[in-house]
Amino acid sequence: MANYLEQSLTKLKQFEGCVPWMYRDTAGKITVGVGLMLPDASAAAALPFLVGIRAATPQEIAAEFARVDALPPGHASAFYKSPASLELAQQTIDDKLTAVLTNFEADLRTEFPHYDQFPDAVKLALLDMIYNLGPAGLFKGFPHLVAAVQTGAWTQAAAHCTRRGPGEARNAWTQQQFLDAVVGTIKAEIENWFSPIARGIRHIVSTLFGRSK
Repeated sequence: MANYLEQSLTKLKQFEGCVPWMYRDTAGKITVGVGLMLPDASAAAALPFLVGIRAATPQEIAAEFARVDALPPGHASAFYKSPASLELAQQTIDDKLTAVLTNFEADLRTEFPHYDQFPDAVKLALLDMIYNLGPAGLFKGFPHLVAAVQTGAWTQAAAHCTRRGPGEARNAWTQQQFLDAVVGTIKAEIENWFSPIARGIRHIVSTLFGRSK
C-alpha cells in the first residue's frame, strides 16, 4: 500500500494536472510539471529538460521559455506545446514534487509540533492545502483551521478547510480526509477501550479450559 506521501503525489497530479512541457497557467505564469511555476528562464534552466532523449542545452531551454512567454495566456496546456517542445521526464517531475512536499512537511512540523502523530488522512489534507495555498496562505489565511488542527479537532478542521479557487471536488476531497480522521480516531479509541477486556476474557477462558479460544 502506498504511503501518505505517495498518495499525496498521486492526488496532486490529479488536482493540479501533470504537464511535462512549459505552458502558461490560469494566472499567465509559465509552469511545468505539477503546477511548478518558473519565475524566469534561469529557473527553467535549472531543470533537466529533454529534447527527445538528450539533455536540452541552457540556450534551448531559454529559447523555449521565451517562446511560451510570448504566447497569449488563458489557454489549455496543450495550446503551448509544439513539435519541438522540451519536456521533463516523469521521474524528474515525481522527484521534484516529492522534494517540494518534503519541504512543505518541514513547515507543517514547525506549525504543528505533533504533525508526525497525526492520522495519515490529516497529513494528506494539510499537504493538499499547503501545496495549493503556500505556507503563509494556509497558516495566516485559515486561522480557525489551524486552531482546530492544533487541538486535534478534526470535525472543526473539516468545517474550516474550504478554499476559494479549487473546484468543489477538490474541496470535498480535502474535507473528507479530516472527516475520515474522525472515524479513525473513534475506531482507535474503541479498540483501546476493548483490548483490555478482550485480553481479560482470553485469560479467563485459558484459565478455565487450559487453552485460548
